[in-house]
Amino acid sequence: MSLKEILPGRLGFGTAPLGNMFRAIPEEEARATVEAAWDHGIRFYDTAPFYGAGLAETRLGEVLATKPRNAYVLSTKVGRVILDEHETTARDLGEKGGLFEHGNPNRILHEWTAAATERSIEDSLKRLGTDRLDIVWVHDIAQDFHGDQWLRKFEEARTGAFRVLSRLRDEGVIKAWGLGVNRTEPIELTLALDEPRPDGFLLAGRYTLLDHPHALQRLLPTAQEQGVDMVVGGPYSSGILAGGTHFEYQKAPAEVIERVAKLKALTDKHHISIKAAALQFSLAHPATAAVIPGATRPSRIAEDTTALDEAIPAAFWTDLRSAGLVSPAAPLPNNA
Repeated sequence: MSLKEILPGRLGFGTAPLGNMFRAIPEEEARATVEAAWDHGIRFYDTAPFYGAGLAETRLGEVLATKPRNAYVLSTKVGRVILDEHETTARDLGEKGGLFEHGNPNRILHEWTAAATERSIEDSLKRLGTDRLDIVWVHDIAQDFHGDQWLRKFEEARTGAFRVLSRLRDEGVIKAWGLGVNRTEPIELTLALDEPRPDGFLLAGRYTLLDHPHALQRLLPTAQEQGVDMVVGGPYSSGILAGGTHFEYQKAPAEVIERVAKLKALTDKHHISIKAAALQFSLAHPATAAVIPGATRPSRIAEDTTALDEAIPAAFWTDLRSAGLVSPAAPLPNNA
C-alpha cells in the first residue's frame, strides 16, 4: 500500500521537538501543542524512541490515548532501544551531539538487528499506549550518525530490521515500512535491492528550499519509477526557514543565513510567509505524500496550517527560479 493511500492528509506533525530538542519543554506546553495539532485537523503523527530517549513517544501517547484510534495514522521508528538504566557518559550521536541533552537520561542502545527491532516496537507500543502502529521507519542508518561505519549499520538493518518489518507488513500487523533518514544514500541503496521492498521513506532536511538538488538528481527519479512515496521531514531545515537560528541541528553558518535572507527578500516582495513557500515547495514534488514540521508551541501549529493554504502568486515561483534560488529541475506549484 502506498503512503498516499495510508496518510489522511498532506500535513502531519513531527514530534522530535517534544523530546526536549534544544530546550526543556514544560509538560503542559507539550500537551497543548499536540492538542492544537488535533484541533487543527492534523491526523498523522510521527515520533521515535530516539526523541528524548522515549520522552516524545510518552508525551504524544498521553494525548492520543484520549482520541479514537481509528481516527489517526501513527508512525514511529526502530534502531534505538531505550534502556531502564541511566547514561553515565556523554552520548555519541555523530553530527547530532547534544541534540536531546534535555531529554530523558536513559541509556540508548543503537541496534538494528531483528531482536532489537522487535523489542523496540514492543517498547514503543507501551510508551505510546496503543495496540498498533501504522508505519515504522528504520531510523538513522546514515553517515550523519555513523560516519564511515554507516554501511555496516545498513547491513545490520538489511538483515535485521528490514526483514522483520517486511514480515509484519505482509502479516498485516503494520501497513507500511521504510527508512527515516537525514541522507539520501541509504534510501538509494535500499531501492537498488531486489528485496526487501520498502513502501516509502521519510527524508528529513534533504528536500527543502535550502537543500534539494541532490535528492532531485540521485533519489527521487528512482523512487517515482518504483512507486515509492516520500514524507518530507524538517521542511524548515531545522528551523532556519521558520525564523529560527538552526540549520542541520546546529547554529546556521553565514552562507546559509545569507541564502535565507535572499529567500526572505523574495517572500516579502510578494507579501507571503516564508513558511508557506517552504511547505508548498516540498509538497510540489509528485513523490511527496506529506510534510511533517515539528513544533513545541500551539501557535506554531496554527502557523503551519495557515501556511499550507496560503495563496502564493505564480510570480513568486517564477522569481525564485530566475534568482537561481531553486534547482531548474525542481517541480514548483502552479507549474511555474
